[in-house]
Amino acid sequence: FGGLNCNFCSNVEGMSSFYSRRVGRAPTGASLATDSSQFADVPDATTILGAGKITGRVASGFTVGLLDAVTGQANAKVQTSTGDRATQEVEPLANYFVGRLKHDYINGNLVVGGVVSGVARRIDETFAPRLARHAEMYGNDVYYTWHDHMYSFRAQGALTNVSGDPREILLREESSARYFQRPDRGSGSDGFLSNRFDSSATALRGAGGYARVAKETGDWFGEMGLNTRTPGYETNDYAFQQRADYIWYNANIGHMWTKPTSWYRSINTIVGGQTQTNYEGDRTQKQLHVYFSETTPQFWNVSAFLIDRPSVIDDRQLRGGPAIKTPSSRYAELDVSTDSRHAITAFTGLAYYHDDQGDAAPSIYGTISYRPVSNVSVSFGPSWNPSRNYAQYVTAISDSTATAFHGTRYVVSNLDQRTLGLDTRLNVTFSPAMTLQLYLQPFFASGNYFNFKEYVAPRTVETAIYGKDRGTISAVKDAGGMITQYTIDPDGAGPGAPFTIGNPNFSQQSLRGNAVFRWEYRPGSVLYVAWTQSRFADATFGDLDLARDRSALLAARPDNIFLVKASWWLTR
Repeated sequence: FGGLNCNFCSNVEGMSSFYSRRVGRAPTGASLATDSSQFADVPDATTILGAGKITGRVASGFTVGLLDAVTGQANAKVQTSTGDRATQEVEPLANYFVGRLKHDYINGNLVVGGVVSGVARRIDETFAPRLARHAEMYGNDVYYTWHDHMYSFRAQGALTNVSGDPREILLREESSARYFQRPDRGSGSDGFLSNRFDSSATALRGAGGYARVAKETGDWFGEMGLNTRTPGYETNDYAFQQRADYIWYNANIGHMWTKPTSWYRSINTIVGGQTQTNYEGDRTQKQLHVYFSETTPQFWNVSAFLIDRPSVIDDRQLRGGPAIKTPSSRYAELDVSTDSRHAITAFTGLAYYHDDQGDAAPSIYGTISYRPVSNVSVSFGPSWNPSRNYAQYVTAISDSTATAFHGTRYVVSNLDQRTLGLDTRLNVTFSPAMTLQLYLQPFFASGNYFNFKEYVAPRTVETAIYGKDRGTISAVKDAGGMITQYTIDPDGAGPGAPFTIGNPNFSQQSLRGNAVFRWEYRPGSVLYVAWTQSRFADATFGDLDLARDRSALLAARPDNIFLVKASWWLTR
């Protein structure tokens, strides 16, 4: 149940109907054990009691896919402050299901399908405020091509439902996908696809749709698309979804030159744009873009694109607060890769973001690959990304004197951020049936918050800095000179009460590595053996110091996971 085809799509996502990592995930109720006990041993994953999958094509022409999995109740071992030992449930018994059915018509030019997906849980009072009792999706899709697949039309539609305790449904309403609690949001409606902020609701229902018509082949090509999710659309129990409440349109037109000349083998160009509104009618996204790519006579690939985004309304910046305005921005990127037929290949790219408030995000990245023999390859991919944000969200403070923002002060600040990474891969193919893959990613990041401030009014881009434009701010330091918190008086001698916030600076280090051995021991039957190690460390320095951060990372306790998976292909 597919995704988007647009290369420039932003702030939207495909209509995912199932995300396999939901099955056997880490328990969602870990805090039930850690918050109420002196010591707690919480399992890293939920046990899969049993699972089955059937896929295939029957004689009547239908393609069928079915998957059902049962995950058991997860319990943590806890010890109370009095020394008593007990167990605490941290994840309930659950059943996950997804079924897919489709049929080809007109010699495969028309495909009609449907999908049913969902989860049901055994919920008691402990988990009633945390998890839905059941959640499901019902969807249909159609794909039609004509004129020798030159033209295509794709459409998808789905209904979702989540049912449970009113406290759990309220969490969905207030989640970052929709923010029903926004004070400047309309009252909504309470029909079948309700989008009203209602603390007594026991269900949340929504609809989603996607349609695209395109000319896929020929020198000239293009597409037009529509993608929408009503405010109540919700699939995170069994799939993956970041946001709802949008209506998105796009259009692109392009031209290809495929007849080689003395200075190119092929050229591809695209010009297009897209726009997005929420169901309140606010325009939340708009952009124009230009793309160019060339394959040189030496088989190098060069590509570049430019994006221009005018100022629009941002209904998510204040995390459930009133909408504000974004500055106009521009983005440019240039990528170059060498001839992939050689033993040594390289890819490098430069990108730059800038907006009218002074935000900037240059980045440089690349990959060098070496293939000493045909069945062995190794690659290194460093990346460096410094950036500055003029209004990073920090926190929200209740204050009845902040009447413009409905009794809440939304604190934001400048943020200087640095990230450094190195992706390393080694692939070895012993035979077509046996492979080994190794991956290692050290990653360093830091963030320095400064110029704490607030927006001067909703639906504006201007901000006022504490201690400069309004009010006062002072820092509290520990014995080592590190800032631990800030005390802010938002209006000086005015009626607003002072408040304190912790130091949000961070310096983080992580190391992720895995090894995967694959062996197809008989046709269609595969054995996987995998090992994953991860390390993580963090502090509040706010800067990036490689010597210090490397030592902290190597001193961190590693987490190791070993996995063995085997499949057996049944034949008639």
